[in-house]
Amino acid sequence: MKVNILFPVLDEERRLEKGILKTLVFLKKNKPFDYQLTIIDNGSTDATEAISRRLCQTYKEVHYLKTPERGVGVALRTGAADNSCDIIGYMDIDLSTKIVHLEDVKEIFKNQPEVQIIKGSRLMQASMVVGRKPSREFTSRGLNGLLHVVFRNKFTDALCGFDFYRKETFDDLIAASSQDNGWFYCVELLLRAERQGIEVHDIPVIWEDDYDTKVKVIKTVVSYLKRIKFLKSEFIKEDRQKKLN
Repeated sequence: MKVNILFPVLDEERRLEKGILKTLVFLKKNKPFDYQLTIIDNGSTDATEAISRRLCQTYKEVHYLKTPERGVGVALRTGAADNSCDIIGYMDIDLSTKIVHLEDVKEIFKNQPEVQIIKGSRLMQASMVVGRKPSREFTSRGLNGLLHVVFRNKFTDALCGFDFYRKETFDDLIAASSQDNGWFYCVELLLRAERQGIEVHDIPVIWEDDYDTKVKVIKTVVSYLKRIKFLKSEFIKEDRQKKLN
């Protein structure tokens, strides 16, 4: 089993090398699976590209892709188009989700062949969240609650950046999804999976907030609300079309 770990980045010169090296050290020491680390640069204008190319020259396991368009949706589609590994997923470069959970990815995919998607969750009973401001906790839980009301999804934490898929499932979901470029694209993939009868396998994670993050909370919330409305409308249209057919 070979796993392709995608790291979507935008102007991450401060955290990029640390995140990649820490991941490499963990994987080389623990050897949970064969692996490839893919940095996907969404139009950075700082030293992100130079650092990425240097890492590629030094470590054969590190790959670099660049797209002029910005957004995690673009990054995931770009990574999927380039991928040949059995498992593909993404993590945040700040490693907010503890890297030890890659061991969970190995064990579940190896021992439970029926599992197609593994989703990190900060909202399960066994999860642990460290150093998070109450305002961000409230926002996260509010958006997750709204998703449950609108879509009745079973996975618990749509916004945690730790998702892994079997290659064929990932490719099929991307083919069925929109061309949204933003963070909500990650949520759309999961919602479409459940609509297709594919279980999203939640795992509890240890998650530590990084206040150096570039996420703009108000802008993100407004964007998510717009995408929730749009996707619900699309699902209704699709359901009507199925009935007509």
